[in-house]
Amino acid sequence: MARQRLSIYSKPARVLWALLGGALASLAWPTDGFWPAIFVALPLLWFSIRNLRFWSALWIGLIGGFAFYCVQLPWLSIYLGPAPWLALSLLEAIIFSFGMAATAVVWSQVARFGNLASAAALAAIWVAREWASTHLPYGGFPWSTLAQTQSESPLAKWVFWGGFDLLSFAVALIAAIVLVTVLSLSKRASGHSLSSRGASRGNILGRDNLVNLAVLAACFAIPMATTPPVSAEAGTFTFAAVQGNANAGLFSNDVPGSILDKHVAATNQLSNLLAKHVPKASVIIWPENSADLSPLYSGVAAAEVRSVIDKFKLPLILGTYRFDAQNNVYNTSLFVGTNGKVRSHYDKQKPVPFAEYVPDRDFWYSIAPDLIGLISHGYSAGNRDGIYRLGKAKLGIEICFEVAIGEVSHSSVAHGAQVLIVQTNAADFGHSAEMYQQAAFAKLRAIETGRALVSVSTVGVSAVYAPDGTVIDSLTPFKAAVMVQTVPLRNSHTPAFWLNSFFITVFNLGSLLLFALALLQAARKKDPQQS
Repeated sequence: MARQRLSIYSKPARVLWALLGGALASLAWPTDGFWPAIFVALPLLWFSIRNLRFWSALWIGLIGGFAFYCVQLPWLSIYLGPAPWLALSLLEAIIFSFGMAATAVVWSQVARFGNLASAAALAAIWVAREWASTHLPYGGFPWSTLAQTQSESPLAKWVFWGGFDLLSFAVALIAAIVLVTVLSLSKRASGHSLSSRGASRGNILGRDNLVNLAVLAACFAIPMATTPPVSAEAGTFTFAAVQGNANAGLFSNDVPGSILDKHVAATNQLSNLLAKHVPKASVIIWPENSADLSPLYSGVAAAEVRSVIDKFKLPLILGTYRFDAQNNVYNTSLFVGTNGKVRSHYDKQKPVPFAEYVPDRDFWYSIAPDLIGLISHGYSAGNRDGIYRLGKAKLGIEICFEVAIGEVSHSSVAHGAQVLIVQTNAADFGHSAEMYQQAAFAKLRAIETGRALVSVSTVGVSAVYAPDGTVIDSLTPFKAAVMVQTVPLRNSHTPAFWLNSFFITVFNLGSLLLFALALLQAARKKDPQQS
């Protein structure tokens, strides 16, 4: 028995558990979408660092973290090769490894308080590490959160109560309970005489494990019993959306104006739909980068945009670029009225580092000049809210990856958005999982904010989500297509709107406190005179 135990906890075995856990996690993310896989992956990752000290857990965590990110993000390599994919995976793995090292230290100290305390500590530290990954450095990388795996699971509606952080915590807590319960039962079984009779199920499980199972049941029961409201509190909003199926990637070499031409051509498909739909649409929505020639600076582009508006007698929301007086360039959404004039605009507040701009450009250019040289210009960050007013409706505009950044959606709702419009462009990622992973964010964001969400993409996934996450309509990816739909306008706020910042504060501060106390307790054990 001792030999088998040594084998399970040997260094090669720990590396194997870490690699398996990191690799299996990918099955839970779209497009595989087998969400239960995460409840196998996380226990394996945690088991790999069980009973290790900080630095040993750090190296095992680095291996597990690299596998965790590598298997989810190969779409980063489609246009730029493996360098960005591997570099980002390594950077995130470093942050991941510190989270795992902190977990190992805390776990060794809180285990004496029971299985549930251990599970809660593991889950809290995981979510705190997710917060660090999604905010650091350069604004972070808001991908690969546990919440993203659960858009199609019974757990999804946890975001209604506390946002993505609470959903991630629930997922991590379930996985941690599974792990500590299995470890506890294994320990009991090894010390329990198989010949003993009359032992009750409760005695075999133990009171603490029965409590664990009750918490486990509650983790599923609460979201399954949650029914987010979907009523039209402020009327309805009817729109037409266009997916142009254009090669609109940042690094594409299409003829200037070809992307705009394809969206104009696809928009012509709306004639029959608009004529049949009741109530009448009030706007046409194009995706991010749909006007590769900006109508602000190109007479040809302005004329094409005006031709669409004149034909359908509707205002148009489109994606393009603009310059300010200081010659800063922005990834911009334009709201063009029926008179052909720009009624409002929204500049992307969170441009993507190393894609839409290069932070500390001189430093990174000295390391990877060929790669950094591909990004010839950098988008600046916008500083105005994304609210478009259309009649009595208030539309909250977001651009592409901003749907993955909670602060943007929360700000839109705080400024009065009654429906969310996400203009996006997935053309740089081909037929990869990226567009489906982003769609998972969109669906969960609708539930979290209590707003219908309209996601319009150049190539897909273009879809409409009700405030409870129900898919109202969607378009086939990589096909020029259109849709006309009506969604509710809502003013009320979900619990997540009020409580999201509370939960992440508790998880972050709680994790820091647990880590500090664990270090203090470990130091006291080393120096018995302080006890």
